[in-house]
Amino acid sequence: MSYTPSKPKAISEIEVDFSSLISLMGMAHSTLSNYNGALSHLVNPEILLAPMTTKESAMSSQIEGTQATFADVMQHDAGENFEVYKKNDIQEVLNYRNAMAYAVQLLNERPFIHLNMVRDIHKVLLQGVRGENKARGEFRKIQNWIGEKNCPIEKASFIPPAPNEIISYLDEWEKFINSDYVDLLTQLAIVHAQFEIIHPFLDGNGRLGRLLIPIFLYSKKYLSYPIFYLSEYFEKHKDNYYKYLKGITLENDWQSWIKFFLEAIVNQSKNNISKVNQILELYNRMKNIILQTTKSQYCSNIIDTMFSKPIFTTGIFSSMTNITNRKTANLILQKLAEKNVIVLIREAIGSKGNLYSFQELIDIIDKD
Repeated sequence: MSYTPSKPKAISEIEVDFSSLISLMGMAHSTLSNYNGALSHLVNPEILLAPMTTKESAMSSQIEGTQATFADVMQHDAGENFEVYKKNDIQEVLNYRNAMAYAVQLLNERPFIHLNMVRDIHKVLLQGVRGENKARGEFRKIQNWIGEKNCPIEKASFIPPAPNEIISYLDEWEKFINSDYVDLLTQLAIVHAQFEIIHPFLDGNGRLGRLLIPIFLYSKKYLSYPIFYLSEYFEKHKDNYYKYLKGITLENDWQSWIKFFLEAIVNQSKNNISKVNQILELYNRMKNIILQTTKSQYCSNIIDTMFSKPIFTTGIFSSMTNITNRKTANLILQKLAEKNVIVLIREAIGSKGNLYSFQELIDIIDKD
């Protein structure tokens, strides 16, 4: 094969046959709109959707080879200890979550996506993890390539554009991302693919590219909250994901990629709607159960704590609910455990209190 860096087609030259995509485009817009509608019915969406953000962070990192699961991250948040290799994986997930929060903050300051913002998010994404020393927050100045781990360029499956050309590609990408295009979701499909093809950083391109999907939708005010993730679908259909991206670079086949991307939106929207509705149903059901079980004036604090942090220690529970009397907190937790609302997954060790799990919520979030 040739070891010449790729020269992607300019976005302005990309031709899309919209007539063959009309039905799928309509379905993608409809299901995504329904998902956004489901979000609007949530009380305290930032609290109720926090675990979904963590789930996406774990899924996106797993595509890159990390082993940390959603439950691992939740237990880490609750103060549990892990072996060094697992702690490193968990930190990658936490970075993804932090990068998303930082991106929202940046959008609130300047409500559009720009290249400086992309570099700033990348800096957060790679802080203290593998790739940290690979020009974190800086567009690459050396050639990179994609292939099996540690493979030489001669065996690369794809060689991105040369470093002296990526700025011109990125400038066009930035203009396109902030332009008015024929169809917003088709625009997003092109934005995501072009970013991955340019591969502007030495490391972290995949994670950042996936993170930019909800950020794009949020910046365009297409979603009320930047919570829409495709990592789960991409992981399930990993072979097709790479096949259709490769089809762009080898055969200029944008049509198949856009079709795949729109199908991903349809499927993931339906999946997310189901999860959001289940979370809402669980929340409403738990309001009555917790009130009847605890008879506590802190009922609202208790339910918010359980939904925002579904794995927690006695100390975390006491702090987040503002129940300062440890005896009262323990009594409430005991009652909830007896009713199987929460599950004791580890008894107190030394200064660490009991570790509990709100398993019903975790099962909803973690379900494929």
